[in-house]
Amino acid sequence: MKKFSLLIASALTIIALDQASKIAIRAKMYLGESISIIDGLFNLWHVKNYGVAFGMGSNAHELIRTIFFLGLPVIACFVLTYLIWRGCKAESKATGLQLAAYTLILGGAVGNLLDRFLFGFVTDFLDFYWNSSHFATFNIADTSISIAAGLLILDFIIESRREYKKLRSS
Repeated sequence: MKKFSLLIASALTIIALDQASKIAIRAKMYLGESISIIDGLFNLWHVKNYGVAFGMGSNAHELIRTIFFLGLPVIACFVLTYLIWRGCKAESKATGLQLAAYTLILGGAVGNLLDRFLFGFVTDFLDFYWNSSHFATFNIADTSISIAAGLLILDFIIESRREYKKLRSS
């Protein structure tokens, strides 16, 4: 269970970094304030996100937002914790990439859930753009979840190639 403890500690670290960064933004920047970090590429921009990724669903009815932005993510966090726990067992076929991804998703999900429970919205502040074209504004929790998605895709590719080679050699 040492592996499980390490992964949960990693998720807790992501949550702590996410919350510390959001606390700093809320304390040091007024809502809507933007600070240019790399002109033409990156700003810190303090915004509230009532939706999910890219602000989707921010205008949905409060009941729908409660079910989909609070209820389902709480269930997902329990499922992810179970997947991490099960994946740490000796007989598990879970890969290291899968466990890392589940850990990143868990940390990111809890980080954003804390905001939703405490404030009713998520604090976003990382704003990348090129000229006048802005990507969605996001936070450390969102970054963690996005990296996890990439790890899961990479794991799928690696495992598919491994299976293909195994089939070819038999």
